[in-house]
Amino acid sequence: MAEIIQRDGTWAFDGATVRITPGLHRSVPLFRQTYGEIAVPLEAVAGIVYEPERRRGRLRMRLRLREGADPLLQATGGRLPDAADPYRLTVDVDRCGVAEYLAEEVRHALLLDQIPGAPTAAYLLPGPPVPVSVRSSDGVVSFDGVQVRVDWAETSDRVKRATGPRVLDVGDVVRVEWLPNSGFEDGFLRFVTRETAHTKLPAEKDPYALDLWGNVSRDLLTALVATAVTARLPHPSARAHPKPGDGPGDGPGRAHGQRGADRGRRLMASVPPPADHHDVLLRRLRELGQLHRDGVLTDEEFARTKAVVLRGF
Repeated sequence: MAEIIQRDGTWAFDGATVRITPGLHRSVPLFRQTYGEIAVPLEAVAGIVYEPERRRGRLRMRLRLREGADPLLQATGGRLPDAADPYRLTVDVDRCGVAEYLAEEVRHALLLDQIPGAPTAAYLLPGPPVPVSVRSSDGVVSFDGVQVRVDWAETSDRVKRATGPRVLDVGDVVRVEWLPNSGFEDGFLRFVTRETAHTKLPAEKDPYALDLWGNVSRDLLTALVATAVTARLPHPSARAHPKPGDGPGDGPGRAHGQRGADRGRRLMASVPPPADHHDVLLRRLRELGQLHRDGVLTDEEFARTKAVVLRGF
């Protein structure tokens, strides 16, 4: 086994798996510590390289994964800050020889096993375990493997608070969009459905999006939820090459999930809502109407948000 232990973390390779364990030092970002240990199968690896680091006397080792192998990389789209990237390891100069040995072992294994560099047809890593819940600057987002739920914070926009908590079946989600906040610009976590695929609402008013504007380290944890949901959506290769009978951009998993969601909606529609739900609905519609009259919502925003509220009931 080849292994290198650094303050930044530990990488170990046994010939079949690269096991990445984040360091416990306070310099290790919260995201990596929360994401925890990652076991990368050799089949998911595209290569391993050295990169110079700005600080003198150190190098950075980077594990490159095959496109489509990891739902974390799919969800974050390369937008994770370098320090939060679990596939980078800062190496002290006196340990460069050990790092080089581990890198060579990985390269030799890739050659011996003839691992292709082409994109994968399925995720080879599972993503974070569920249930997962994160408190962000815009509210609490959670995912139990079946449903996404967003509970808005007191500081959320009035439009969002008027719609109430958002609950989405994973089968209704087309894709997840994620952008971290940098401290200078806001980020967002958006759950895109078929109905909202062309929505132009900004994240601060979109009832299907969290506006990330607060603590950067804390808001970065929303990538955990983005990854967990992405791991349970059809793989990008399935969306790119749908089978006969699937709708545009739909893979078999999506079609099955949509049929299940449709059956669920029919069952819900056949059950009369409790009286208190009716009262809540009327109150929220009145609140939206007031926001529209006050000029907070445009005609288009009012119509779209009202439709969201009605669908929620």
